[in-house]
Amino acid sequence: MVFSAPDGTPLYVNRLGDGPPLLLLSGGPGCVNYLQPVAHLLPGWTCLLPDPRGVGQSGGGPHDLSTALADIEALRQTLGAAQWTVLGHSWGADLGLAYALAHPERVTRLLSVAGTGIQNDRDWKAAYEAGQGQEPALEVEWNPDVHRALITSWRQFIKTPDLLRRLAALPVPVTFLHMGADIRPGWPARQLAALLPRGEWAEVPGVPHTAWLTHAGALGTALQTALGAPA
Repeated sequence: MVFSAPDGTPLYVNRLGDGPPLLLLSGGPGCVNYLQPVAHLLPGWTCLLPDPRGVGQSGGGPHDLSTALADIEALRQTLGAAQWTVLGHSWGADLGLAYALAHPERVTRLLSVAGTGIQNDRDWKAAYEAGQGQEPALEVEWNPDVHRALITSWRQFIKTPDLLRRLAALPVPVTFLHMGADIRPGWPARQLAALLPRGEWAEVPGVPHTAWLTHAGALGTALQTALGAPA
């Protein structure tokens, strides 16, 4: 389906399944939504997989974090959903956290899968770069200009003076689900799990960042456990 952003930009969302709404945010940033295989692991939900503006079947181009959050909220309003559950993968997990901060009353639960956290740390980057080539490659269409614009905006966002205070008061239940064989260190997400009043940490042992490519069964079980039964 196609819906309109607040500025009139046409945005595309893939809608799969039947049940309560579950928003699936893919990473990158700036990638076409690649989480359809994950949606197939989640029966009982209406899975909503938006392409970010400027990518795939969505219009527009490079944009900042505030615009990305407004686009997500426009989708919720278009659907007429008072609340929904949010699942984000990689940078999409971080986007989901920012959305929960902006609209906590709209998020019943956030599942942060393999998120990178609110950091721009040299040691983290060194560990990530050292692991390059050691996990399954994900071939997906992406827009480098959208990627760069969102990364720049995200790095400004994580320097917000009151960010940690807001996170420490976030009322939304958040599960940080780490992939045990991810080349991306999990300590930033684990710190968030300890900081948030309703945060929890879980791990799927021995699986890579894109676990659905190699360990779909284990990932599906972990996701369903974290999300609980669809209401």
